Amino acid sequence: MQPYFQNFADFIQMGGHGAYVWASWGITIICLLVLIFYSRNQRKTIYHQIRTQQAREKQRQERQRS
Repeated sequence: MQPYFQNFADFIQMGGHGAYVWASWGITIICLLVLIFYSRNQRKTIYHQIRTQQAREKQRQERQRS
């Protein structure tokens, strides 16, 4: 079994297409990281809103009982 690239420099250059290949990899990884951090931030925000809403509902129920 022969490797397609003879050395690491050939692997990086990818037959002259390395700039496009590695740029697409980089953009993909950056987009995935942004999506992960955005999703985590949204999750924290939503949980905070739910907790706040539940606390307000609990206060309303206590006021109605009084």
